[in-house]
Amino acid sequence: MTATAPRFGTRLIRLLLVGAVTVLGLFGALSGTASAHAALTGSDPKDGAVVDVAPQDITLTFSEQIAMGDDSIRVLDPSSKRVDVAKMRDLSQGGTVRYAVGLKPGLPDGTYTVAWQAVSADSHPVSGAFTFSVGAPSATTATVPDQEAGGGLVGTVYDTVRYISYVGFILLVGGAAFVLACWQRGASVRPLQRLVVGGWVTMTAATLVLLLLRTPYTGSGKLGDMFDLGGLSDVLDTKTGAALVSRLLLLGAAALFIAVLFGAYAKRVTEAESETGSETESGAGSERESDAGKAKGDLTFGLSLGGAVVAAGIAGTWALSEHASTGIQTGLAMPLDVLHLLAVAAWLGGLVSLLVALYGAPDIERAAVRRFSRIAFVSVVVLAVTGLYQSWRQVGSWDAWTGTSYGQLLLVKVGLIAVLLGVAWFSRRWTGLLGEQAKTETETSADAGTEDGAEEAEEVGADPERAVQLARQRTALATARKKRNRDADTERSGLRRSVLTEAGIALVVLAVTTALTGTEPGRTQEKEVGRSSTEAAAPAPARPVNLTEPFDTGGAKGKGTLRLTLDPARPGANLMHVWIDGPDGKPMDVPEVKVAYTLKSEQIGPLPVVPERLAPGHWSTANVQIPMPGDWNLQVTVRTSDIDQTTIEKNVKIG
Repeated sequence: MTATAPRFGTRLIRLLLVGAVTVLGLFGALSGTASAHAALTGSDPKDGAVVDVAPQDITLTFSEQIAMGDDSIRVLDPSSKRVDVAKMRDLSQGGTVRYAVGLKPGLPDGTYTVAWQAVSADSHPVSGAFTFSVGAPSATTATVPDQEAGGGLVGTVYDTVRYISYVGFILLVGGAAFVLACWQRGASVRPLQRLVVGGWVTMTAATLVLLLLRTPYTGSGKLGDMFDLGGLSDVLDTKTGAALVSRLLLLGAAALFIAVLFGAYAKRVTEAESETGSETESGAGSERESDAGKAKGDLTFGLSLGGAVVAAGIAGTWALSEHASTGIQTGLAMPLDVLHLLAVAAWLGGLVSLLVALYGAPDIERAAVRRFSRIAFVSVVVLAVTGLYQSWRQVGSWDAWTGTSYGQLLLVKVGLIAVLLGVAWFSRRWTGLLGEQAKTETETSADAGTEDGAEEAEEVGADPERAVQLARQRTALATARKKRNRDADTERSGLRRSVLTEAGIALVVLAVTTALTGTEPGRTQEKEVGRSSTEAAAPAPARPVNLTEPFDTGGAKGKGTLRLTLDPARPGANLMHVWIDGPDGKPMDVPEVKVAYTLKSEQIGPLPVVPERLAPGHWSTANVQIPMPGDWNLQVTVRTSDIDQTTIEKNVKIG
């Protein structure tokens, strides 16, 4: 059974992995393309605007920080030829995220298409397109990508590799933790060694592939571009690229950890057990601790400390580049996300390790199983606490549990974990019934086999062919004897079945978790749904805004009166006029007038408006885009000289 059991357990684990990848694909199809927090909140020219003269550049404003490359904004003329020139410029200032790209001079009349794509702060790509016209609208043949950024074949491959990297992390960290904390003798057990090393190889390969896939995933969408060295250089300058490179460096340290764990440490454990056994037989074991035992204890402490640091660092590469790094309370969310990932690895990785040990090394002690049971309980408690916090932070409201794809996936995950805990309860019952008879019977059978072999060797004498034949017979008898002993141990058989069921459910839970990391949180989904419904609803009666305020810039001829009207003062396009009158009531020409709108309750804005001068003392714009109703903060800046200016600030009701 020594050769058959590990092979059987490996087949089971492979089948579970294939099933989990299939489930991941299904959840990916249900959840749709991964979305993110960032959204386009404004542009100049506006979507659908008609301008008399072609602008010098195109400006885009976003709701939060994003990453963009030189080719992220493309402007196409009616014949689908690019008319943008030079490199993209970052005009972000304060809390406003704004980018611009220049246009060719002297553009003819017609409809122009602006296509853009970027990477949100939580590493997911976003994209969009809009049109504006010069002179008058016209027919256009310009085409934009028919799929959202991060979708298609590249998106499917990327999401699958992300899932595989999570699996590798869980097997690496959970397997090593199982050996150090639960079953130190497992450091010399070949199936467990293969499991941990396989986790390291899987995660390293997946990380390298993710690094190469970032270029097509956030850009062209063409799988062949993953070998574009120029694109890879750009990826390394991003937050996600830095996180993936850091993960590779930490995996290098993990390789050294594995070498010590399965090399020097396994040797120390074997020496300590041998010396303890000999001292117990001679009666000296109770008087002093063996030197090998001390060396093993020191090495255990060092490996545990170093391994915990490396594992936390690897988990931190996810926390620093995904959902935990954006939104509210990031300072608390990121360390809790690291704890959440470590608890997942300790529980699920330990579960798979226990499964491998039960099939590959049936003589695992009851004490080791009970130690893992305690660690699993602590891990579940940590998962519950950190999961509740992350759910509150990401979901946002009770309605979002059923009204958003993120909340629905989270409900599926909660249900699967409830089933998993139910199966774990049966495993704990089998653990309580587990005895040590299997080990004793296996050792007795091995001793019997050795004695039989010695007797047969005396019979065969110097006949080598007879010796080989008898060796094969002894191996077959030993295998049958071990299988009979294993099948007779009903407690271990029951534990194997329940742990196998746990592992299968756990891999599906991991698939759902991976889908969650690629889905826009419910808190931001709800805001977008609310905005869409507001825009789709019939506009409520609204009164135009009429504002009259005196001002004084402090310089010569710096006093006057500002008059502003905004009509109809509701979501969508609005007509704005600004008049500047001098102290005598006559129009007063000033060098510059700027207006900005901010909805502080929703953290939108400031949305800048630069009105066009129509006549001395009179400025106007016909397309002030207000995205949603509310109490908006209006700021009007009046500059009367190169150094003299003032800002008038008022709250106005929109909608």
